[in-house]
Amino acid sequence: MEKTSKKTKVNTKVKKDSYLKSVGKELKLVKWPTWKEVLKNTIATVVLIVIVVGFFLLLNLLLAVVKGWFI
Repeated sequence: MEKTSKKTKVNTKVKKDSYLKSVGKELKLVKWPTWKEVLKNTIATVVLIVIVVGFFLLLNLLLAVVKGWFI
């Protein structure tokens, strides 16, 4: 038995916008942060990094002292 397949062509008209126009439309929908929000988040990030660095610095110093006791 032979299988017959029917190829159907679907004609759909797609409005062809250029890629950059589509990107531009999407970027207009984005809610961009204000400079105040950016500054606030930047400061929070830097403070968190300083806290984490300080924690690991103190941990490193503590472990070096403890290691010195046993060697």
